[in-house]
Amino acid sequence: MDHAEVLLIGGRAGVGKTTVGWEVSALLRALAVAHAVIDGDFMGQVHPAPEGDPHRAEITEINLAAVWANFARRGYRRLIYTNTTSVLPEATGMFERAMGAGVRIVRVLLTASDATAHERLVGRELGSELGQELEGSVRKARLLDQRAPAGTVRVATDGRGVVDIAREVVTATGWAGPHTIHT
Repeated sequence: MDHAEVLLIGGRAGVGKTTVGWEVSALLRALAVAHAVIDGDFMGQVHPAPEGDPHRAEITEINLAAVWANFARRGYRRLIYTNTTSVLPEATGMFERAMGAGVRIVRVLLTASDATAHERLVGRELGSELGQELEGSVRKARLLDQRAPAGTVRVATDGRGVVDIAREVVTATGWAGPHTIHT
C-alpha cells in the first residue's frame, strides 16, 4: 500500500465519535490492520485562536500535517480521524494537503436523535459548557445532515452498542480485507 487512506468519523456532539473511533481501532488491532488514530478536536485546541484563524482551521491543518508526517515516516498509511465536521466537503483539502493528493477518504457520519445526544451530553459534560454543547449539538446535527456529501456513510447510534456501530464503520472502510467482521 503506497497511498494514504483516512476514515473520517463525524457527527454532532454526544453521538459517540471518540468512543466509536477507539472501538474501530480495537477491531482493526484484533485483525492486525496497521493504522493510526487522531482525535481532531485536539489538533486546534489553543486560546486565543491564531490571529485571522477564528475557527482554528490553519493550526489544525498544520498540526495534522506534522503528526501525519511522523506516522507516515514510520510506514503507516491508514488514519482514523474523529471530529464533528470532518466529513464536510470543505475538509477534503486539508486531508489532501496533509496526507497527499491521492489520499482515499472514507466519510462516516454518526447520527443520533436530539434526545439521545442530550442524554449522553448531560452524562458527559460536568463543567460549565453543558448549555453550549447542547445548543451546538443540535445546530451541528442539522448542518451535517444538510451538507454531508453524497457517498457519506450514515450510521445511526441510537439504542446500539459501540461494538456493533464500530463493526459497521470498519465494513465501510474495506480495511478488514478478507477478514469477517461479525455483525
